[in-house]
This record gives sequence, structure tokens and C-alpha cells, in this order.
Amino acid sequence: MATYIVLAQFTDQGIRNIKNSPQRASQVAEMAKGFGCEMKEVFWTLGQYDIVAVIEAPDDESFTTFGLAMSSAGNVRTQSLRAFTKNELASMIGKLP
Repeated sequence: MATYIVLAQFTDQGIRNIKNSPQRASQVAEMAKGFGCEMKEVFWTLGQYDIVAVIEAPDDESFTTFGLAMSSAGNVRTQSLRAFTKNELASMIGKLP
């Protein structure tokens, strides 16, 4: 499974419904499963981003489809980062000439 970091900012709609944010996070976690993804962690944060989530997905296509479905609800705008573990990076470095 590939790991992705999702950085999210509330939209006007999302902040107006902030009281439902924990419930929405649970719904998003359930939605992720339908795309073969798993929300491993979710954090509400201070600063530029309101939410940071760690998602595992079998491939980029599954993750992207999940992300489009999540974003279409209109509560957050996201930026996503593909993340690599130390072991994954070591394996890539090992392939260098």
C-alpha cells in the first residue's frame, strides 16, 4: 500500500459546519474503504492547514478517485503528497547506479 499525506483547508461550507467535523471524518474514513483506501490518522491542526490526514491506498488511481469523491462534498480543499517510509526510500536509493 502506498502512503499519502493529505493537507486540507476548510471551505466556507466546511467551517460553517465545524461542529460536524468529527462525524464527517468518520464518514470519510468509511468512504475511503469503498475505494480500497484506509485513513490511518486524522489530525485537526493549527496554522495554514486545518486537517492533516494519513491515507494508505493500493495505487494512485484508487487514491485519486477517493480524493475526488471526498472533495466533491465541498467541505475541504486538499493538497496531497505521496509519502515514502525509510525502508521504501532505502530501496529506491539502492537502485541508483
